[in-house]
Amino acid sequence: MSFVSDLKIAVVCSSNMNRSMEAHSYLAKKGFQVRSFGTGNNVKLPGMAIDKPNVYEFGTPYGTIYQDLASKDRQYYTQNGLLHMLDRNRRIKSAPEKFQDCKERFDVVVTVEERVYDQVMDFVEAQNNIDSNLPVHVLNIDVEDNHEDATLGAFLIADLISMMAKSDDLDNDIDEILQDFESTRNRNVLHSVVFY
Repeated sequence: MSFVSDLKIAVVCSSNMNRSMEAHSYLAKKGFQVRSFGTGNNVKLPGMAIDKPNVYEFGTPYGTIYQDLASKDRQYYTQNGLLHMLDRNRRIKSAPEKFQDCKERFDVVVTVEERVYDQVMDFVEAQNNIDSNLPVHVLNIDVEDNHEDATLGAFLIADLISMMAKSDDLDNDIDEILQDFESTRNRNVLHSVVFY
């Protein structure tokens, strides 16, 4: 596959289930080099009671989670869209991954909520790699954690990444790109440049 850009992109949500996977899928279809992650302590999916989520370790295959939920109540988890989401996820990669366990370096990290942005920033800053002077752009676009907003969020993230990919000097152009994106899409973006 030929890439539309040499930018290495990570998309991060809390559990690497819905928002990051929707954006991962959409960006990959557009030809970007993309990976997706979660930052939580574990993977949480809604359960049949609000106070009883389904909890899994990162690295538990999407197929295993699918089978677990289907065995608990196939109709319920089909109606709320979780089985469909897991089916999509397992076609993209095998299991949810934790950002803090990844050794790969990215040019751009996009998060989908401020709490996740803070967790990514804490992790990247803690790496404190004094030998590296390579910048990473950490951005946040708030996306509600439901299927419809995850799809809209994926389009917004792809728009922003496409604008960034057109730049010959991203470090120089990023402020202008973000200003253009925020004014045309009517969305606020948090942005930091960190070196790691």
